Amino acid sequence: MVKISAADVKKLREQTGAGMMDCKKALTEAEGDFEKAIEILRKKGQKMSAKRADRDAKEGVVIALNSHNRNNGVVMRLSCETDFVAKTDSFIDLAKSIAEIALKNLPATTDDLMALPYADGLTVGEKITEQIGVIGEKLEVNNYYNLQTAAGEGQVIPYIHMGYRAGVIVSLNLEGPDYIEPGKNVAMQVAAMRPVAVDKDGVDESTIAKEIEIGKEQARQQGKPEAMLEKIAMGKLNKFYKENTLLNQAYVKDGKSSVADYLKSINGDLTITDFKHVELG
Repeated sequence: MVKISAADVKKLREQTGAGMMDCKKALTEAEGDFEKAIEILRKKGQKMSAKRADRDAKEGVVIALNSHNRNNGVVMRLSCETDFVAKTDSFIDLAKSIAEIALKNLPATTDDLMALPYADGLTVGEKITEQIGVIGEKLEVNNYYNLQTAAGEGQVIPYIHMGYRAGVIVSLNLEGPDYIEPGKNVAMQVAAMRPVAVDKDGVDESTIAKEIEIGKEQARQQGKPEAMLEKIAMGKLNKFYKENTLLNQAYVKDGKSSVADYLKSINGDLTITDFKHVELG
């Protein structure tokens, strides 16, 4: 029997983040071989992942970051099962490290992000599986998005809301430090008011059709003549645009001007070209 020292257990814990007892058991099973012990812990994560695949992972953290030149930004959610885990420093640090990898590489999809190198020979996906074994809960990355602007053609501003419970990135058409605060203010607007698109041109056809049908049915139930239903429904659709598209919404910080007017008060050419919003729940 190979003697497993406390120093060896501590070293394995530092490498993997696994609990002291799990590290000791793995080292004992591996007869002191660190590589085998790490593989044992990873297999434990794989087994745990399979067992918890059908669990709900509605808690977690949302991370929003931008690059130093503000030409790129990412927002993503690392989900877990309990609020207790979501509030731990190690879980938040894991989410931040994955978001930083996403920002550096700007993968197109979540699957592409999972395939990127993490550290110690692991991909991001393998690291998450490893941590499932360490933490004992279902973990998954979801709702990953990125925004990119060309140099000289705008900037991306991030905002994290309510202790990592929501995150937003917005893309401005103008760059420069004078527009960072306005960008953050609009990102806060997105987090608070949850617009569905930048403006009416960004609303998908199925949503428009649904809103028109709802407007017609409401007018019909109010006894309005059939010939007037289309006109009434279009009026309701315009109200929908005003309440649910970012540039047309009332700017929450003053409640008077629209978001578009607020941006124009900073610079007549300033506007938002895109945004991404991720939240828990």
